Amino acid sequence: MTAAPVAPLAASPQLLLALCAVALFLGLAVLGVVFARRPSGRVIVYGGALAVSGVAALSALTALATPAAGLVLPLGIPWIGAHLRLDPLSAFFLLVINGGAAAAALYGLGYGRHDHAPERVLPFFPAFLAGMNLVLLADDAYSFLLAWEFMSLASWALVVAHDKEAANVRAGLVYILMASFGTLALMLAFGLLAAGSDTGFAFDAMRAAHPGIAIGAVVLALALLGAGSKAGLVPLHVWLPLAHPAAPSHVSALMSGVMTKVAVYGFIRIVFDLAGAPQWWWGIPVLAAGGVAAVIGVLQALLQNDTKRALAYSTIENIGFIFVGLGLALAFRANGLDGAAALALTAALFHVLNHAAMKSLLFFGAGAVLTATGTRQMDLLGGLIHRMPVTSVVVLIGCAAISALPPLNGFASEWLIFQSILLSPELPAWGLKLMVPAVGALLALAAALAAACFVRFYGIVFLGHPRGAAAENAHEVDAFSRAAMIALAAVCVAAGLLPGFVIDALQPAVVALTGARMPAQGSVAWLSIIPVAESRSSYNGLLVFAFTALSALLAAFAIHRLASGAVRRAPPWDCGFPNADPVTQYSAGSFAQPIRRVFARSLFSARETVEMPPPGALTPARLTLSGRDPAWAFLFLPLTKAVGAVADRANRLQYLTIRQYLALVFGALVLLLLVLALWT
Repeated sequence: MTAAPVAPLAASPQLLLALCAVALFLGLAVLGVVFARRPSGRVIVYGGALAVSGVAALSALTALATPAAGLVLPLGIPWIGAHLRLDPLSAFFLLVINGGAAAAALYGLGYGRHDHAPERVLPFFPAFLAGMNLVLLADDAYSFLLAWEFMSLASWALVVAHDKEAANVRAGLVYILMASFGTLALMLAFGLLAAGSDTGFAFDAMRAAHPGIAIGAVVLALALLGAGSKAGLVPLHVWLPLAHPAAPSHVSALMSGVMTKVAVYGFIRIVFDLAGAPQWWWGIPVLAAGGVAAVIGVLQALLQNDTKRALAYSTIENIGFIFVGLGLALAFRANGLDGAAALALTAALFHVLNHAAMKSLLFFGAGAVLTATGTRQMDLLGGLIHRMPVTSVVVLIGCAAISALPPLNGFASEWLIFQSILLSPELPAWGLKLMVPAVGALLALAAALAAACFVRFYGIVFLGHPRGAAAENAHEVDAFSRAAMIALAAVCVAAGLLPGFVIDALQPAVVALTGARMPAQGSVAWLSIIPVAESRSSYNGLLVFAFTALSALLAAFAIHRLASGAVRRAPPWDCGFPNADPVTQYSAGSFAQPIRRVFARSLFSARETVEMPPPGALTPARLTLSGRDPAWAFLFLPLTKAVGAVADRANRLQYLTIRQYLALVFGALVLLLLVLALWT
């Protein structure tokens, strides 16, 4: 089928500014190589990245409501060039990426002082930012995949920056293998989309080609594999809890809060924009993947004693929420329910923004704790609320937001996702009628477990008495790190109190993908949001905040003014232990024990082994916990062994004689000619 000609798009100032930002990031990468060992290197690279990403974020904000703009550069494939495009969808993700990058660069100005190998971090930090920005601007398959691989390689270099630790090297190996697998899946998806076009690998040609039902289904599967492996969907998530803790904390924030959103963008661009009209069942695999990821991710987070591993697994949960929103949007769009599709897609994009802010804030908090104490183990922390007052307040905001507590931003976006789930009875297909409520129940379970997870996280790390000398001697972190965390906490509060303005800003991207939009929210009285109709549901973040603040003030007034003014001191309840030693406090493992015994025994083969010494023995009693990730044990480990076995057998090929090599080449040529003859 010959594709219809597509009128070229004119470049816009925002697109040119975005390209300048990519060039400046690459220039900063070169400066990072030159000045890595000098004290000024950190200021040059992180300060420059802060300025460039800040301007790029503001430019992307102005581009949200402007028409799409395009540009072709004489680079890449000969006679085709590099196609670049800035539309409302890419502008929104540019805002998310560069906003998170600005916060990470500000944090790095202070956190980078403690990096003992700056030459392994400074050059690759801006290169990573350049790769992510270029993915969002690419408008042809070659440019997209080239930028995707550049982003993966730069982030891999940051993961293995501290290569003296064997665990970091292993994390880098698993990460680069999964990244290569994802790139291969995306390459096949673009190949299928380009097969129906006579004008090359440009996205405009793929849009005009209108792939068939079978091709579209295969493209959906490949996009789910390729983008899902980078985003961390189960069971493609095994790299994420290894790589994110291995990287420096500001890089962990970028990878978890920002890079996973580039993967979400890739999925949306391919499935919603390039793959043609969706079929009614396309939403089912996406919904299933999202629901499973949400529950598995938060359960794994509850079992971790390492602060950064717990946050990494929590990312899997939130990616699950996002993909459920995308699956709902596909289902509604395929069945002609454009208004419901607009609501679901808005909820997913809103959660993209919220998770970027919340998770970056929490990784910054974990980095601050690591800087102050030198450890990531929860059971060695405690009592930091008195030693790190600013960090404790902003991390508390982040924990409340990611637990979806009103009036913060996490609640607003998850509430919109549940509102779109409530519209599922309008779907005509029985498969979706049964699937969507089941996924809604999984999300409700994940939301409840997330609250327990972050009560545990905050309580063990910041409350109680110090459990070791590291926490006892902790101190507040530098002003740059505090400023970055305060800025992200302000975003969490502002997006929760005024969600209507965020929803309205997302509508140009939603209209471009679904053909419909949500009702305007900014003009609703009292700044409420009404996603469907006032008779169904509404939410007002400001009202919830005012009620909460007023109740707290009244309670404080009643306690301090109406109660007795006499000071009464008494020892706390000691649970039968007269010696209030810090080791008698709840630990991370003991807090999670009930949930571990209910869920983890069957899902993760979690086991508790008790070693009780005989009477009179001086050896201590021990409780050992063990478990495994089923995806790693039943999928990737057997696959690794199979690949190793095949490689061992293929290794014999290097010992063939010249006659055997010629015979092998002749046989391969005959086989290819036979395939070509049968194909034509």
